[in-house]
Amino acid sequence: MTTTQPSPTAAGSGSSATEAFRATRADSGAPQVSTERIAAVVSSLLAGIHDTIRTQAVTYDEFQAAKGFLIEVGEGGEWPLLLDVLVEHVVEDVASRSRTGTKGSILGPYYLPGQPRLDSPATLPQRPDEKGTALVFSGQVRDTEGNPLPGAEIDIWQADEQGYYSGFAPHIPEGNLRAVVVADDQGRFEIHTIEPAPYQIPTDGPTGKLLGAAGWHPWRPAHLHLLVRAPGKRTVTTQLYFRGGEWLDSDVASATKPELILDPVEVGDGTHAVEYDFTLEPA
Repeated sequence: MTTTQPSPTAAGSGSSATEAFRATRADSGAPQVSTERIAAVVSSLLAGIHDTIRTQAVTYDEFQAAKGFLIEVGEGGEWPLLLDVLVEHVVEDVASRSRTGTKGSILGPYYLPGQPRLDSPATLPQRPDEKGTALVFSGQVRDTEGNPLPGAEIDIWQADEQGYYSGFAPHIPEGNLRAVVVADDQGRFEIHTIEPAPYQIPTDGPTGKLLGAAGWHPWRPAHLHLLVRAPGKRTVTTQLYFRGGEWLDSDVASATKPELILDPVEVGDGTHAVEYDFTLEPA
């Protein structure tokens, strides 16, 4: 008998992403932004909107449709999804201009703080019958001078073999394929997991409807999410992709970078292995 798993809805994913975002913001604290900075950024944003209205000759019907769309985004809790898919990659590009070390990428809406800490080598929490190609992901965390960073933390989360994330899909156990792995005294880590699948962002809500109306696909290529941190160093937020993977050249979130593509190799028994080192700059 075939069992159909319940797919995550846009509303459910939006609610989970909003809760996770608020929890993360509560931990980090609100930034202090001057009145002048707020005025400058908001004025520039509005100028861009006004210019689009003029150059595209936006009609009142289109304006009202946009207003309705924004109301639906708010009511559905989809602001984290909408902004992370369509906007965050540009914010990350700007932030990376003055940074050295490992290339960053977007955080995305599926991060959940407070995952269990596991010493390396570690196996990510997973179901007894977890499907997918076994993957051994290893490497070393160093500073910009090449010195190892003992006890560096690799906060890792990923989709499963069907493209679903724990915390955002009702049929997946809490904490599945999520952990904070602590590197050894040489900054080395070894993580046993499975290769994730590409996934489609929820399409039953306003964000998905917008993509469809624009003729854009809703897919992200398979990837590992990572926050890599160590005391006194700037945390690297990034994603690692898989060479040859579907949607790699047309990521709906525009977040892929050549430096972040992995080349796993077969090491026997159907297991793939890949190494990737991280470099952290001073905070």
